[in-house]
Amino acid sequence: MKYIKIPMERIAVVIGHNGETKGELENKSGVHLEIDSKLGEIAINDHNVEDPLQVLKLESIVLAIGRGFSPEHAMKLLDDNTGLFIFDIHDYVSKKESHVRRLKSRIIGTEGKTKRVLEELTDSYISVYGHTVSIITDFVSMDIAKRAIDKLLSGSKHATIYRFVESNMRQLRLGRKL
Repeated sequence: MKYIKIPMERIAVVIGHNGETKGELENKSGVHLEIDSKLGEIAINDHNVEDPLQVLKLESIVLAIGRGFSPEHAMKLLDDNTGLFIFDIHDYVSKKESHVRRLKSRIIGTEGKTKRVLEELTDSYISVYGHTVSIITDFVSMDIAKRAIDKLLSGSKHATIYRFVESNMRQLRLGRKL
């Protein structure tokens, strides 16, 4: 058994309406979930699982939902070429709420512009939840998305980040065509 603890308010999202999300996760992965909605704990039953990779994928999906992603976006993690990365904002600033809020605002941007632009440029999904920033994208774009978020959290200007991402993604696309 593997145990994952996620925020209490996200447990209902993992379960879904009438258990639909939980059922879909179990069907697609072939792994059974046991959810304790009182403690916010999810047990992944890894006994008798034919493909151990499915357990790791399901663990990533549950973590992603716990970090604010919709189940639809989290399901992208079933793809072998897609990954999840979670930044802890406390690694960049103290635990003071005003500092965390300031960095979250840098990632989201005015009316969500920065987050939206980064998602479009890197073909990723970004979630800002609690004191974390999470990314779901393919492994090829992951490095660029991670470096962009890291630079934003470290204080780089937005225009600098956009140029960095655009040039790296352009090089990436050119490299794929060769």
